[in-house]
Amino acid sequence: MTPRLRPCLLLHYHEISLKAGHRPMFLRHLRQNLERATADLQPVGVVQFPGRLMLDLEGNPDPDRVRERVGRVFGIANLALAQRVPSGLDSIKSAVGRLVEGRQFESFRISARRAFKTYPLTSMELNRELGSFVLERVKTRVDLDDPALTIYVEVLPDETFIYFDREPGPGGLPVGSSGTVMSLLSGGIDSPVAAWRMMKRGCRVEFVHFHSVPYLGPTSQAKARALVERLTQWQYFSRLYLVPFGEIQREVVLSVPPPARVVVYRRLMVRIAEILARATGAPALVTGESLGQVASQTLPNLARIDEAADLPILRPLIGMDKQEITAQAQHLGTFEISIEPDQDCCTLFVPKHPATHVSADEILRAEERLNLDALVRQGSEGAVLETFEFPPGAGPYPSARRARAAEKESLSP
Repeated sequence: MTPRLRPCLLLHYHEISLKAGHRPMFLRHLRQNLERATADLQPVGVVQFPGRLMLDLEGNPDPDRVRERVGRVFGIANLALAQRVPSGLDSIKSAVGRLVEGRQFESFRISARRAFKTYPLTSMELNRELGSFVLERVKTRVDLDDPALTIYVEVLPDETFIYFDREPGPGGLPVGSSGTVMSLLSGGIDSPVAAWRMMKRGCRVEFVHFHSVPYLGPTSQAKARALVERLTQWQYFSRLYLVPFGEIQREVVLSVPPPARVVVYRRLMVRIAEILARATGAPALVTGESLGQVASQTLPNLARIDEAADLPILRPLIGMDKQEITAQAQHLGTFEISIEPDQDCCTLFVPKHPATHVSADEILRAEERLNLDALVRQGSEGAVLETFEFPPGAGPYPSARRARAAEKESLSP
């Protein structure tokens, strides 16, 4: 009897496989992220096999859309739309014959792998058997180096997966497996890329955006919302804190010499972001700073900013140049949002010639003129929280209780 072809999406992971005793935790996060990413594309069932995951697509009306969604799930090394058949040799041959029927390809190779060593044929023997089978049915030739078509065959004890096209996944670690961070989000090109790179390392990212309403219009807030909405497609649930910063900047202008103002602004932002981070359980801050890119990002000024923080400040873009960051933003689809004209707090009350080397004594003298506690409290208490979810209507995920448990688990030794 001709075996039934059962469609599925086959997923391989790489870095997770190196995690030894912690692998179940990473796989649990990966599985729940896959379920969330496809929540509105049912029916999709997630099944775990040794070294791989499978999404059962029987009855699913749009497998290509499922594949597109899964292509944004961190932790996946590669993925392929495949067909499932029983693992007997006759069933595999029959399935390969049906899949190549009507295709024209001038060359091919078989790439067969056994997931268990008790299968009657070795991988090399499978390659020869299936290669000869194809040559009997298609006018083509074998090319092991540069084939026009590669036929992948993965044999498991009960089922075999057969597919032609394999595409790379985003790699990294599943979102949620490395805890939570608070990202300072401007309307520029850099900070969304920095947040995305932390997601790729398994972090769930909270966002804080500083705006200068009423001194400037609300355009920077609209841009921040658009950026968070785009990035939420990679982590499924996001929170954005909108902090009014214009009055705080005005107080700085009245008291702080112009060359030191930008660094003082940044130190105040860090202090406010820390309060919000602690309230959400985030043990670190993230910025989009790149060494030497602007006056506040010189090594001495970065040191001054760090001195204002109790939590660690992570800077995933610190060694990247603007071209590299821009290319990454274009790939993510955040670049077009970031370059839209707006008015943000970085353009308000900024001196023409900010200092590139502010000493610790200069900063302390400048901040002595300010009521720092009051300004930080003003910013943190004035923050407005907005939430974002993907797919739309799916609700918070994971729940606060599960998120706290995941953070505790991922940060434990």
